[in-house]
Amino acid sequence: MPNSDLALPTVPGAAPHPHFFRQLRLFLEEICSEICRFRHVEHDGVPPDAVQVSREVDLGIPGAFADIVVEPTGLGPYFVEVKYSYATDRMVQHLVRKYGTQAPSLPGANKLVLVVDAASRTDWPEQEARLRRGLRPDLALEVWDESRLCSLIHECFKIDLKAITIDSLRDVRGAIDDAKWAYAFGDKWTGSSYQSPLLWHFGFWRLRQLHQKYGLTPEQILPPGRYRGVVILLADLSSFSSFVRDTRDDEVVRSALTTYYSNARYAVMNAGGMMCQFVGDEVVALFGVPLSDEGYASRALDCARALVQIGSSVSNKWQREIDRVQASGGVHIGMAMGDVEVVPLRPFCRTHMGVIGDAINMAARLMSCAGSSQVVASNTYFQMLPEAERSRFEETEPVEGKNVGLIKSWRLTLPSSFSPTTSDTRL
Repeated sequence: MPNSDLALPTVPGAAPHPHFFRQLRLFLEEICSEICRFRHVEHDGVPPDAVQVSREVDLGIPGAFADIVVEPTGLGPYFVEVKYSYATDRMVQHLVRKYGTQAPSLPGANKLVLVVDAASRTDWPEQEARLRRGLRPDLALEVWDESRLCSLIHECFKIDLKAITIDSLRDVRGAIDDAKWAYAFGDKWTGSSYQSPLLWHFGFWRLRQLHQKYGLTPEQILPPGRYRGVVILLADLSSFSSFVRDTRDDEVVRSALTTYYSNARYAVMNAGGMMCQFVGDEVVALFGVPLSDEGYASRALDCARALVQIGSSVSNKWQREIDRVQASGGVHIGMAMGDVEVVPLRPFCRTHMGVIGDAINMAARLMSCAGSSQVVASNTYFQMLPEAERSRFEETEPVEGKNVGLIKSWRLTLPSSFSPTTSDTRL
């Protein structure tokens, strides 16, 4: 691999640091997620917003999370595992553990896509056969080796790759963004200064929806002004300060946070929300911006559920790299509903925007009262949910909101997958 901004400093001639490969796998997860969505749109005629692509999904087996779960409407769900650079024997062992029996959380899955550097493994045919024997009979195995991955990248994004390298993948990311933009707005706005910020904040399929259904041009997607009835979701890693304090290797901290940021942003966009910003270990997401579509309150709660699983996965992996056992992990979440103001961060600049509002402050107060794997929601947001969702909440004592007064709130406790004492090492 060539040295780049994604590579860690190494001694000349030495093998890359293990954290380098972690970033590479995370990078490939992003690319494979987009390949899966684009292929279902192009080959199966499934609208992009009807292809749910979730990352770090709890399989219902202790310590076991799927890298990616793809659920295209009308087709069976399936798993994607990105396993570049893992030792073959260990990789097969853990995949058999995860997929040798039916996953309690996703019983209808019918396929496992394995993204692996097969050419570098001298015994790969024997190991692939061993893996196929270990998987449950109804789960088909599809292998994407380097050649297949390069072919899919060309098919979806019209870019030719000879090999998977950091420099070539950087080109792929740019090509993917161009393809997303063209899908959302066509060729008329090619080269627009709005491309980078809008693709950071919104899923491309959401931009296409806003453009085709409501006739919004890029400059009309997020103009300065007041947005009413917005759902604010704030998610914070539990025991974050404790994890950082007990971690000797700074690269472990950076790796955990990058994984959290990447997967959390994808969860927000997958649910049709606006990824507002990250503040330290805190995710700030908005739903109902720029328009409040039907069901947006429920989609915000779906996002909260996904973030709980992502937080548990990150905490489990982080715990396995440090000595001291942490009392809690995962995330805690606050949700509120109200008006927000979108303001430019520089004069006459529409590409860098900030958001303010009392509802954001309220969500922060509620988040501080949530325990690990809990959502504490304001009453206004709670009342917007369907009855089936409301029945899962319990009313709490009013929350002292300081400058916003007492807040009537409701708590939802979700299943926690954080297990600080598990002996299994996740792949």
